[in-house]
Amino acid sequence: MTAPNSSTAPVDPTTTDAWSALEAHHLEQSTSLREWFAADPQRAERFSHRAADLHVDLSKNLVTAETMELLQQLAREVGVLERRDAMLAGAHINTTEDRAVLHTALRRPAGASPALEVDGQQIDADVQETLRRVYAFADQVRSGQWTGMTGRRIETVVNIGIGGSDLGPVMVYEALKPWAQDGLSARFVSNIDPTDAYESTKDLDPETTLVIVASKTFTTLETLTNARLVREWLLQGLRENAALTPEQEKEAIAKHFVAVSTALDKVADFGIDPDNAFGFWDWVGGRYSVDSAIGTVLATVLGPDAFEELLAGFHGMDEHFATAPAEQNVPLLMGLLNVWNVNFLEAETHAVLPYSQYLHRFPAYLQQLTMESNGKSVRWDGTLATTETGEVFWGEPGTNGQHAFYQLIHQGTRIIPADFIAFATPNHALADGEQDVHELFLANFFAQTKALAFGKTAEEVRAEGTEGALVAAREFSGDRPTTSIMAPKLTPSVLGQLIALYEHITFVQGVVWGINSFDQWGVELGKQLAKDLAGAVAGDESAIAGEDASTAALIRYYRENRKR
Repeated sequence: MTAPNSSTAPVDPTTTDAWSALEAHHLEQSTSLREWFAADPQRAERFSHRAADLHVDLSKNLVTAETMELLQQLAREVGVLERRDAMLAGAHINTTEDRAVLHTALRRPAGASPALEVDGQQIDADVQETLRRVYAFADQVRSGQWTGMTGRRIETVVNIGIGGSDLGPVMVYEALKPWAQDGLSARFVSNIDPTDAYESTKDLDPETTLVIVASKTFTTLETLTNARLVREWLLQGLRENAALTPEQEKEAIAKHFVAVSTALDKVADFGIDPDNAFGFWDWVGGRYSVDSAIGTVLATVLGPDAFEELLAGFHGMDEHFATAPAEQNVPLLMGLLNVWNVNFLEAETHAVLPYSQYLHRFPAYLQQLTMESNGKSVRWDGTLATTETGEVFWGEPGTNGQHAFYQLIHQGTRIIPADFIAFATPNHALADGEQDVHELFLANFFAQTKALAFGKTAEEVRAEGTEGALVAAREFSGDRPTTSIMAPKLTPSVLGQLIALYEHITFVQGVVWGINSFDQWGVELGKQLAKDLAGAVAGDESAIAGEDASTAALIRYYRENRKR
């Protein structure tokens, strides 16, 4: 299978018949989830769908069957499914960088047919060869065959990266901790604030620590700075017992450092054996890379079997997105719902509320996935966007959020769509003597979506004995949109399905808005200015004088107050 070209200009969604119909529909529609559920006993069933192992209930969103039909018409008119097919085939839909977008190829099973060839590269063969090398390395570490310089087995793997090289691995590690091998754990360093490297290594034993430096180009400022900090920490720790010769220092780095990078010359300059570098390709964006060699830390600590199951989960959702009919295609429907919420209901933020402590980093992971992908005002042909784009994604695990920001979601003046995620079977079932705690936990999950949907009327408040001004304070309007996502249990496969679900949701929104969801030029300016300001921050008065008044004053404040 050879990739087609894809340079078609985006369709302006506001010029379509479906958009005009949605605008009229929105103005005419009288929203009442209470009335809709009362009038249609089958609403929950009709608005619930299965995607791989996920049960997804869309019935508490502010939509009718007509809304969903019009949104699907919009998808047809802007060519969402054609763009999907082009992406999966390897077309260069990342137009500003002239690249294919093939994160889905990272999880194609071995022997997938037809084989995928893009730009002369045998994609499947290269992916499988990289996985083979990653798994062989992971097995060496897990078995104790790979040891540190002093011959002791590895107990901690420290992953140094930033952005997609950190957020994905740390989220998956936290989510799948029950799969970690006994006696083997992971730490993650990302922030250039030296506190991060210090806190992540201060209680570790250098003799039993292995470091993975994850940077495709091996030039990422934050990652390479942290790598040098941790390299010095490790060498200093090894020197405590005996002085190291230059040759022994080289041996120590080779024994305790590996890389995820394709810049083998720079890897070697750092002291890492290029044979211990695992690469990935320019058609894998950082925020889509956790299932590439960026997941080496995961394959090592959780094991190749768990990583394979994670990949299978990704692929299961990919297959659903690629083959399910539009009216049952969950990523398509959820992406279109987000367009409805942003462009017609004027929602500006989107909460993701996992009822699983293991998913406590999932909202942070989605922040990069969604906002770096769709936080843009220019379409893929260089013209300005004609609609609002993107949402601010945020969230925390339930039930913690219930005692913090749920007040705003329930009774605030803004509509905040929310995705609730829960699992039927816990990874750890505990009882407090009388009650199954997981049942109490899920009672909160069910109660919150019910309260947000149906609220509490003034009459119901008065019936409880409340009078006067307190009635209004205790009234809940309801009609706050939520989506409920459930699965039998949080497993590597289910986690892969969840990640891929949101990848494809993000893609659908981007296509409707006509933006390229796969570049990130917005992160470049600040990084460049930081390099340009280095001299001024170091005290070069001529450089400080050339800055704007605010920046110069802030730098002088820093210089005057820095204690060394």
